[in-house]
Order: sequence, then C-alpha cells, then structure tokens
Amino acid sequence: MKKFFVLIGFKAEAMQAWMASTDEATRKTQTDQLMNEWNEWMAAHAANVVDKGFPLGKNKRVIAESVEDTRNDFNWYMIVQAESHDYAAKLLMDHPNLKTIPTSYMEVMDMPDMGGM
Repeated sequence: MKKFFVLIGFKAEAMQAWMASTDEATRKTQTDQLMNEWNEWMAAHAANVVDKGFPLGKNKRVIAESVEDTRNDFNWYMIVQAESHDYAAKLLMDHPNLKTIPTSYMEVMDMPDMGGM
C-alpha cells in the first residue's frame, strides 16, 4: 500500500466567525460531537490510518533571508495508506470535518517511496 499525507484545513475566518457568534456552551457541545464523530471515523478506518496526526498551531515561514510569522488554514495532519491516490481521497469523503465544518477541505499528497531514505 502507498502512503498519503493529508492536511486538513478550513478557512480561519470561518473559525473566527464561529468563535464570535457561538456561545461557549454551544461551542463545547459542537466540539464534543465533532470529536466523537472523528473518533468513530478513525476507528472505522483504522486499517488505513497509519498516523492519526496532531493538531497544527501557529507557524513560521523560513526563507533564505528571514523568518516570519505567517498564517494558513491548516489545522490537522494525518497519514493514511491506500492502494491508490484516488482511493485515499475517496476514503476521506465521509470524514466528519467535511460534513460539519462548511469551509473544511483536505489536501491529499502522495508520499513516494524513496527506497529506504
């Protein structure tokens, strides 16, 4: 099976709007529900999940001349395995983030075998 790196993201503005317009109790309820659905998805796809990943926080961009604070919409990564790139992408179509967060998306990148590098 081949491995695929998955970046999960959603528009940062959507998160800010949700935080501003939703009271704390409702946010907790919605977050708990999403996490329960996330855990169920992970269990149902355990054979394909190589690394369940971690949340992604603040980031810095490093270029030859400098290091700068920057921002992107990615909030989680994971690694899955599948027979093909298309199958890996289709595997994610029922992920709870895509169903729950309107601006959510997933980038699925092939991880070529580098021959033991």
